[in-house]
Amino acid sequence: MAYQFKIQLKGVKKPPVYRVVVVNDDITFHQFHEIIQISMGWLNYHLYQFSPTGYGSYPNIQMDTPEGNLEFAPVSTLKNGHRHMFDSFKVKLTDYFQAEQDKITYIYDFGDDWTHSITLMNITPLKVDRPYVTKGKGKCPPEDCGGIYGYEHILEVLTNPKDPEYKELLPWLGMEKGDVYDVHEFDVDEVNEELRDMINL
Repeated sequence: MAYQFKIQLKGVKKPPVYRVVVVNDDITFHQFHEIIQISMGWLNYHLYQFSPTGYGSYPNIQMDTPEGNLEFAPVSTLKNGHRHMFDSFKVKLTDYFQAEQDKITYIYDFGDDWTHSITLMNITPLKVDRPYVTKGKGKCPPEDCGGIYGYEHILEVLTNPKDPEYKELLPWLGMEKGDVYDVHEFDVDEVNEELRDMINL
């Protein structure tokens, strides 16, 4: 089977940042993470977790830390392991998602805390050759910008070339004087080309 999800970045509203993606139901949550990274426009620099409502909710599905100090419960206990943590390399989407409108929260970067709401919109009987995005809206914020408040500050500075931070921001964002930071920028064909190049699916 294939799942169609809507993935929306919380806290960014003008415009909202979301993607609608189609993936096979038997991929792991780590593979799903990699698809989200490409689809949204993140650069996969940081750790992540999936859980029902975010921090403090369970089951918590994530990859191990670089120190390797996390203790994971067996996947077989996912449904009754209320306060357990599970390895995202071993848990498949079908282990968690059972019906349309099932939801989960994805947090990327435990410093900036980019929080995404994920909703299973549709289940289809046929698998797909590759994951793909059907539609989306809004440009993903830049990495390491300080979360929602840092991003809002950047957008405010970019509206005022006289701001002392303006000249420092331009090269950091890969921009030159006169360039416009387009919060609406999103190219579904470009994203799907990147998804087609994924070699681990």
